[in-house]
Amino acid sequence: MQISRPTLLLDEKKCKANIKMMADKAKKTGVVLRPHFKTHQSHEIGRWFRAQGVTKCTVSSIRMASYFAADGWEDITVAFPTNVLEINEINRLASVCKLNLAFVSPEAVRKLKAGLVRPVQCVIEIDTGYHRTGVAPDDFKLIDSILAELKDSLVAFKGFFCHSGQSYNDRSKEAILKTYRETSDQMKSIANHYREAFPALELSMGDTPTCSVSADFEGIHELRPGNFVFFDITQRVIGSCTNDDIAIAMACPVVAVYPERNEIIVHGGGVHFSKDTLKREDGKVVFGEAVRLNDHGWDAQLLPIYAKSLSQEHGILYAPDSEIGKYKVGDVLGILPVHSCLTADAMGEYRTLDGKLIDMMPKAS
Repeated sequence: MQISRPTLLLDEKKCKANIKMMADKAKKTGVVLRPHFKTHQSHEIGRWFRAQGVTKCTVSSIRMASYFAADGWEDITVAFPTNVLEINEINRLASVCKLNLAFVSPEAVRKLKAGLVRPVQCVIEIDTGYHRTGVAPDDFKLIDSILAELKDSLVAFKGFFCHSGQSYNDRSKEAILKTYRETSDQMKSIANHYREAFPALELSMGDTPTCSVSADFEGIHELRPGNFVFFDITQRVIGSCTNDDIAIAMACPVVAVYPERNEIIVHGGGVHFSKDTLKREDGKVVFGEAVRLNDHGWDAQLLPIYAKSLSQEHGILYAPDSEIGKYKVGDVLGILPVHSCLTADAMGEYRTLDGKLIDMMPKAS
């Protein structure tokens, strides 16, 4: 395959294996898999999930819900606090699919139901330790006020959900399992509090580390991981996967080499990778790690080369003396991303190893 500019390579075989792994785990443990599609944002990759029996999905915006509803997804959760200003699109979407909306305040319910003409379902987000959005697990007063606003409206209560983003700070499987136990215990405690009034309420959890490592989801109804479809070097460091599981790599042309400062400059910067970083055990902060590209994709073994700095278009790679002389202008290096979700979003398309282009949701006009 001819590479002339930064290109996001997708190993279809690895990607499908990751999908099958999580689908099989959900079936084995008796939970519903409702994967988060914000990672791949692709109709075609969504169909790879369908091939494994997945019928429900999660998205991060109403616009993304519309994109996947257009490809036949009929049960969609928008795992982001509901934006009441999108009431017209919410009504349109609710007419073509089962739409589950997230709420963290009674005000949002009150404002939404004033303009709602189609039934939707409500999932209340619980903050189990990530401290981004959500209701504190012991704030029953706030939960009760949200539930009170649902009465006599087109918004039906479905259950509670959480995102344990704090698991991204874990650095071992034991730590991930501890995070899972703490999170699931909080969710089940809330369910026990409301089970009598709502016997059919559902609990939903969604983060790649805990869903990848845990093997027992007793008391949980559904899982919503997203990043696992590709994984990345952050997930490897956390303990969610190995290098062999990472399904995307950025192919970056070499544009300059500076042996005297041990630096290789590639075309591949913040607009391609995002500027997410990872601090390794050796203390180095990296924006990506290099692999050697081959006729079948890329080597699983990492090179002793990493992205040390990014600007808009430039990537500055550190290469030790033993490696710097092996590369010249016009070569192409593979870079495994720190965060596959943001890298995919930045690139907007994938190139499979056999040269096929896979489109993603178009950028907003």
